[in-house]
Amino acid sequence: MPRIALGIEYDGTEFFGWQTLTHGSSVQAAVTNAVSLVADQRLEIVCAGRTDSGVHAIEQVAHFDTQVVRSARAWTLGASAHLPSSVAVIWAREVAPDFHARYCALTRRYRYTILNRAVRPGLEARFVAWERKPLAVEPMRAAAAALLGEQDFSAFRTIACQARSPHRRIDALSIERLGERIVIEIEGNAFLHHMVRNIVGSLIPIGRGERPVSWLAQLLEGRDRRRAGPTASASGLLFVGPRYPLAWGLPASVCAGPDTPARPPLAPRKSDPRP
Repeated sequence: MPRIALGIEYDGTEFFGWQTLTHGSSVQAAVTNAVSLVADQRLEIVCAGRTDSGVHAIEQVAHFDTQVVRSARAWTLGASAHLPSSVAVIWAREVAPDFHARYCALTRRYRYTILNRAVRPGLEARFVAWERKPLAVEPMRAAAAALLGEQDFSAFRTIACQARSPHRRIDALSIERLGERIVIEIEGNAFLHHMVRNIVGSLIPIGRGERPVSWLAQLLEGRDRRRAGPTASASGLLFVGPRYPLAWGLPASVCAGPDTPARPPLAPRKSDPRP
């Protein structure tokens, strides 16, 4: 049975996250309905990494199986025509039957944007977090260095997280100031539920000067979520997308570069933790 991979972008503000729920709208339900209409049969969609309520995506990757033959253009334009304006399928590719959007991903990338000024955002309120107090980037950057590598991230794991293990690997983390914005880029093999937002929530007090640079390393070692900073706003978080080995033939934007660790993905788990 043919397997189709999709690239999907969305504004997550009006959704209760990726995963289909019984009590509210989800991106998964919207995409499932759209591609099912194109196929004229009910399909099941699997994604690279679930996003939480209010979180956005530049290039979520998902796959489904179907016996229906449609062109890539039909899957892309047809599905987008049946989606709300905040969601779009940006590409479609037929892939090998053993491709799996989640398990074949080598890494996942996130971006968190903080608007750092005295006045709250107007036009960008849906896509940035707001911090009125001035933030010093250098202490934040120095503190974040402690997070690199494979470690126990229990200190940045929500109590609702269903992952079997708190161990994750962060391969790259950068913090840059671009005018009034502070942009935090993070890439790793996988992330625990609220992990990125909890890390950001602990970096902000360091940037304000309220906590020393060493505090983040102390939190990591202590493994106690109660001692860490608050969960940062969902509006500032963007799922940039996963990375896959070149052999799968996916668009270059989701393929691993020469610096991407060529490590096997995590073994299948019952849960799919969200950042």
